[in-house]
Amino acid sequence: MRRHDHVLPPGRYVGTEPREDDGEPFEAKMTRLVAELRAQQAEGARLDAAIERNPYRLGFGDDAEGEKPS
Repeated sequence: MRRHDHVLPPGRYVGTEPREDDGEPFEAKMTRLVAELRAQQAEGARLDAAIERNPYRLGFGDDAEGEKPS
């Protein structure tokens, strides 16, 4: 602790293990990861819409047909 001037944040004392370089260039990796994120967000939006329609299909919507109003 003296060596660190009595500063106590654990980040000073607990390190992370070095990661191996996967060889994928940063720009290519970010492009791939952003595309993957966008695909997951689109799937999430599709699932959210399906979940939102379920109560209407079960007859708990605002109209007698059981379909969500547009």
